[in-house]
Order: sequence, then C-alpha cells, then structure tokens
Amino acid sequence: MTDLEVDEYLEQAAAVYRNPRPTGGADLRFGVDLGTATVVLTAVGADRRPVYYDQIPAEVVRDGVVVDFAAAVAVVRDLSARAEAALCSPINEAATAYPPGVGEAESRACRFVLEQAGIECRKIIDEVGAAQELLQVRDGAIADVGGGSSGVGVYRDGKLVSLADRPGGGHHLNLILAGALSVDVAEAEVLKRTAAGDHLSILTPGIERVADNIRRLMEPLPGGPVHLIGGALMYPGAGRIVSRYVGHPVAEHPHALLVTPFGIALS
Repeated sequence: MTDLEVDEYLEQAAAVYRNPRPTGGADLRFGVDLGTATVVLTAVGADRRPVYYDQIPAEVVRDGVVVDFAAAVAVVRDLSARAEAALCSPINEAATAYPPGVGEAESRACRFVLEQAGIECRKIIDEVGAAQELLQVRDGAIADVGGGSSGVGVYRDGKLVSLADRPGGGHHLNLILAGALSVDVAEAEVLKRTAAGDHLSILTPGIERVADNIRRLMEPLPGGPVHLIGGALMYPGAGRIVSRYVGHPVAEHPHALLVTPFGIALS
C-alpha cells in the first residue's frame, strides 16, 4: 500500500469502533492484540477492509509477557461477547501477536489466553510482522512503539532483514511525566494522550531514548522511511523528534495504534 492508502484504511478502521460495517457476517477474520495498556479485538471482511473493533483498558501484559492470565482471559471473553452481539456472528478463531523480543515459551501464553476464552488461535505472529501485513513496506523500517517496548523490523526489497526490540515505550514516558508534574502514573497517561503538546519539552528526553533504541535496532539505516506506529508516540511533534534524533525520515500515520491490531486480523 502507498502511505495514502494506508492512511485511508486507518480512517476506515477508526470509523468502525463499536460500529460495525455491514457485511452479512460471512468470512470475517478476527485478531486479538494483547497490549500493555489495552486489549484490542479487530475484525476484517473477505475484502480485507475493516469491519469492527473494540478495546478495553487492561494491565494484563508487561513487556510483552502475560502477567495476569485470568484477567486477560476475562477481558478477551468480554470483548468477544460484545463483538458477537454487534456482528451477529460467532468468533470461533482469531490470530494474536507478541513483541519480537519475547521468547517462544512466553509467546505461547498469548495463544493460551485465546483458547481459555473459547477462541481457537489460528495464528500467532510477531507484532512487527502483523503491522507489515497492512503497511507492506518494501524498503524501510517499522518501529512499533508500545507501552513497554519498541520493536523494529527492517525491510529491503520487501523482505525482512532484521527484527528485534528493546525496552522503552509509553509507560516510561508516563513515569517521566508523572515525576515532573507530581501526579500519579494513571493521570500522566491521560495527560499524555490528551495534552501531550503542552508537555513536549518534558517528554522530549524520553522520546529521544525511544529514538535511540530505534536507531540501534536498524543500523545500517534502511533505504526508506521509518514507519512510526503504536499508541505510545501518537501525538504532535513526536515523529519530528524521532526523525531529528535518528537522522532519517519518519512516516507517521493517523490512528497509528490501530496498525498492529488490524494487521493481526489480516495475518
């Protein structure tokens, strides 16, 4: 896809939040993204276009590892029930994903969460690979900055040439903001999402730390831009800081936090 096509796709995705696109319920493909701050369920149709998504804030995953298995299962069951009611269609199977740096044993927990919630896991994929299902980067990199870590995949001629992640993401930015403003971490998360532009000078060192991780994970620099996705840096000015620090073009996308969840459904 071109960047314009990706951005149009994401606008369509944002529009189906708890508001399904009519499809007749046939040939739907589902994805479940077990994120650090939020669990997201997505659906795409036979035409691969967005049909539905829903999300529930939940602290059931830390640094890509499921730390509260029972709560994770409960959240997925809740999302599944809501989706089945909205779509008038059962969810028998879904794909899910894990951060690139998580080991095989730890990533299996994501599969077990789905199975315990009554959903067959048809595929488990790394988060950067899921994002590539949507972005289809030929030459460049994908930097998925989540709550706990930043995963980077580098592509040349459409082929993955390196994939890794490093700790550091949205939670660390919350800690910086909470300390500077003397507020709790939950309030810092709200401020970061609603008024990050007012606190960009405070957040800049943390963003530069994330940018340093991205730079280290894609040396040598790829031929095309870095596609910055995930919810952690989805506010004005963040991409510019990353681009300046890395010394490389950065492509930003509206609703960047939806790239991986819908990529999971597409995988």
